[in-house]
Amino acid sequence: MTELNQTALHRTVGNMEIDTLVVGAGQAGVAVSEHLTKLGVPHLVLEKNRIAEAWRTGRWDSLVANGPAWHDRFPGMEFDIDPDAFAPKETVAAYFEAYAKQFNAPIRTGVEVKKVTRNADRPGFTVETSEGTIVANRVVSATGPFQRPVIPAIAPKDEGLYQIHSAAYFNPQQLPEGAVLVVGAGSSGVQIADELMRAGKQVYLSVGAHDRPPRSYRNRDFCWWLGVLGLWDAEEVQPGREHVTIAVSGARGGETIDFRRLANEGMTLVGLTQSFQDGKVSFRDDLVANLKAGDENYLGLLDAADAYIARNGLDLPEEPEARRVYPDAECIRNPIRELDLAAAGITSIIWATGYAVDFSWLQVDAFDDKGKPKHQRGVSREPGVYFVGLPWLSRRGSSFIWGVWHDAKHVAGHIATQRQYLEYRDAGQRQSDASVPVQKAASWE
Repeated sequence: MTELNQTALHRTVGNMEIDTLVVGAGQAGVAVSEHLTKLGVPHLVLEKNRIAEAWRTGRWDSLVANGPAWHDRFPGMEFDIDPDAFAPKETVAAYFEAYAKQFNAPIRTGVEVKKVTRNADRPGFTVETSEGTIVANRVVSATGPFQRPVIPAIAPKDEGLYQIHSAAYFNPQQLPEGAVLVVGAGSSGVQIADELMRAGKQVYLSVGAHDRPPRSYRNRDFCWWLGVLGLWDAEEVQPGREHVTIAVSGARGGETIDFRRLANEGMTLVGLTQSFQDGKVSFRDDLVANLKAGDENYLGLLDAADAYIARNGLDLPEEPEARRVYPDAECIRNPIRELDLAAAGITSIIWATGYAVDFSWLQVDAFDDKGKPKHQRGVSREPGVYFVGLPWLSRRGSSFIWGVWHDAKHVAGHIATQRQYLEYRDAGQRQSDASVPVQKAASWE
């Protein structure tokens, strides 16, 4: 297929043919484009919004990266901030824009991919976009895991309640007067709940199963600890822990999430939200168990870190304060099982309940009966289709910035290898090629 140059990006996308189409220009799409560029693979990246749009408008105003700048980046460029700082979301978006410019990435924004189908009478795929049709030999889905905000079916049908998903939360000022119930205590839920409490709101936080790593321990960020302990590179998720969230924050320079501390500061903790009926919400009797499991996860990492320091003879300062246990607040000693929303003054519910993937546009045989991609390290069972940016694509760190870059390298390498096989010419073909005068290749200019 015809190679793409930068001039072509300013022309209509319709009726274009390209070797590899990358869908999405977030961190995954930029990473794939870099590796394809290095390998000389002609490609085009289509993004329906702007580069790294999710960092711009799909997060709350005060969000910062959950990992320090020295860790949450690509190898080819550093952030222009203190390496130990946590980059604000606007800085992260600008970083990916600047990174793409480094290698002149063939990214076309404002073009939505609507449908991809395999061709029946020729190689590759037909891609329907908002600007016409493309034919591509290969398609890489780089749309990430945060595609469709999920609000559970138990959400009450009450027009008197202000209900939003965490993806639509931006700041405390958008909420009406009154108390707030935040459902979900992963990184998003707990940071939003903390921000609302600091803004003067009475906050109820529904806490489910979670991991609770230390923000830092003995002068090392938890990202460093997960690295040296080999946990980022773990390739198999432990059974039953596929959906366990991580409560960690880079807010205010980074801090360890301690639910007992938050409860002592005035936040009301409750168990997993179970149901709504007649203006009341009920919670499972699992708050204490969830906090205990989170504490065990926290202390387990401290123990592993101490053992690593001793085993390797590292000179890192002791930190006994890290094992301090806050006293149980009343909401932990006597967990609330049912709450009258009106009596509690709750006027808002924020659903920090995660996202679902949406591959309805990718109409190929690449999914199981639940719509989950079937792949090995991003290489789909459907030849020519690839995935990058999904959790546990190849390891625990796959959905993080640095992990996406390494997964993209593997996928791009697979594409380049397939191209090499297809470009093979046997002896007769080589002899025929030698007898034909060389002609200038077609251009999009």
